[in-house]
Amino acid sequence: MIIKTENINSFKQKALHWALTFDTCCYMDSHDFITPYSKFDTIIAVGRKTSVKANAGNAFKQLAAFRAANTGWVMGFLGYDLKNEIEALQSQNTDHLSFPDLYFFVPQIIATIKGDAVEITGNDTDSWQEIENFDPVLNTNLNPVSFQQRFTRDEYTDTVEQIKSHIVRGDIYVTNFCQEFFSEHTEIDPLHVYNKLRAISPTPFSSFFKWDGNYIICASPERFLAKRGNKIISQPIKGTARRDNNAAVDQNLINELRNHPKELQENVMIVDLVRNDLTRSAVPGTVETEELYGIQSFAQVHQMVSTVVCDKREDLSDVEAIKKTFPMGSMTGAPKVSAMTLMEHYERSKRGAYSGAIGYFSPDGDFDFNVVIRSLLYNSVSKYLSFHVGSAITYHADAEKEYEECLLKAKAIFEVFDTDKQA
Repeated sequence: MIIKTENINSFKQKALHWALTFDTCCYMDSHDFITPYSKFDTIIAVGRKTSVKANAGNAFKQLAAFRAANTGWVMGFLGYDLKNEIEALQSQNTDHLSFPDLYFFVPQIIATIKGDAVEITGNDTDSWQEIENFDPVLNTNLNPVSFQQRFTRDEYTDTVEQIKSHIVRGDIYVTNFCQEFFSEHTEIDPLHVYNKLRAISPTPFSSFFKWDGNYIICASPERFLAKRGNKIISQPIKGTARRDNNAAVDQNLINELRNHPKELQENVMIVDLVRNDLTRSAVPGTVETEELYGIQSFAQVHQMVSTVVCDKREDLSDVEAIKKTFPMGSMTGAPKVSAMTLMEHYERSKRGAYSGAIGYFSPDGDFDFNVVIRSLLYNSVSKYLSFHVGSAITYHADAEKEYEECLLKAKAIFEVFDTDKQA
């Protein structure tokens, strides 16, 4: 059922609040960012016909069987710690969220939006009327939230210097070092937080995911992996600069980012890693870099984005192709296993859903997954609220500047809670 609506923004707002009335929902919004690989403006999936939940061990095998049995729409997320299933790794760091490493569900109802056209499958007419008649109760108040952090500024910068000593020794070339900000015994309105976050920081891979009282509130600018026909696309982000209200200054910041040796170095290192990952799934000779050092501008930051593509081997399932590239190189480092091993040693909390991916498998055989960054994770039962931020550490990294980059990436979240975190 396809219906056109005159006020698509009003429809989306109603649909999002309507979706929250279901036990499980996944809302993904591109916020009108159009790329050559864009397929939908918005996807809204609600209700749970069936689901799969798993932790590292045989999670990808369970997902492959689940996908084979459910060839229509399937939505879900992959947690970073699935790395422990792919490689000989382990995670012993603090985890107060208790999210599974993998969760996917088959929705009862799904709505896709492209322009002013809404296509609804599953209880079509009733769903349309329910959404159109839905009167969302808008919460305009947030409980005060005070975030603690696992590292002080000095501890973080000292750790960066220790990590750089591994680079000098040749253990790694580049890594993504992350830190957690958290709040315990905290009650929030997850949807209000998401609405405020996306108003402050609209991004092309934004998402709101709810299941079993858990929430991922995501303002991601980055695509992990997509499939269009037989083509696989990865678009790693490495390289960050702040925005400025002055147009001339803002343009200068773009130029500085585009020509900064450290930013270029970290981007090309990760592009090489992604190219190597994709060769494991690719028809020989088809891996190529479509764009190197592209600049994309968002409300809070400018980012350096590259695009790497390949043709997928026919003997490889979609789940296998995802597994062979997971976790995404932009959140690990190079060499990949060495970087992940070191970060387990130096980081002080389990990443969990952060550095993982949210996305979908569609009935036509395509899929699309983001990178879970710039995201809040919330367990409403334990009342634990958390987010991570990280930065790329290379030989040329300045520890103080890397810490400031973490705060820059966290800026939108702090603004949501009117918190000025400058520790």
